[in-house]
Amino acid sequence: MARILIADDDPLLRALLQHKLAAEDHQVLVAEHGGEVAALVGDLAPDLLVLDAMMPVMDGFEVLRRLKADRDTRNIPVIMLTALKREQDVVSGLQLGAADYLAKPFIPDELVQRIRRVLSASSTEHGDDRSRRPG
Repeated sequence: MARILIADDDPLLRALLQHKLAAEDHQVLVAEHGGEVAALVGDLAPDLLVLDAMMPVMDGFEVLRRLKADRDTRNIPVIMLTALKREQDVVSGLQLGAADYLAKPFIPDELVQRIRRVLSASSTEHGDDRSRRPG
């Protein structure tokens, strides 16, 4: 079971992802806008973040920039899930450090598979240290 933070301003999308990921035995946390993400990441130490690019308060690209610049959060894998699908948006998200980038509309089961892949790669790369994390 992984702790996954979903940051998206669309309540229906958050509910869909909560349902889908909870069915996979993940603990799902949510943020409605980019401004909430930093506080939640620090307090809850998620194993992965699913991040929308277009959100109020702070857009997803800025959230990603800040997470990757912070020593305490730079290793949290981020999957960008956004309606922005221009080449420059995808490349920018990946250059900023996103582990994956998926454009909306998307296939929920595809996202689940991408999450599995990223979590598997992350636990292999960084060692599975969830047992040492608070919370």
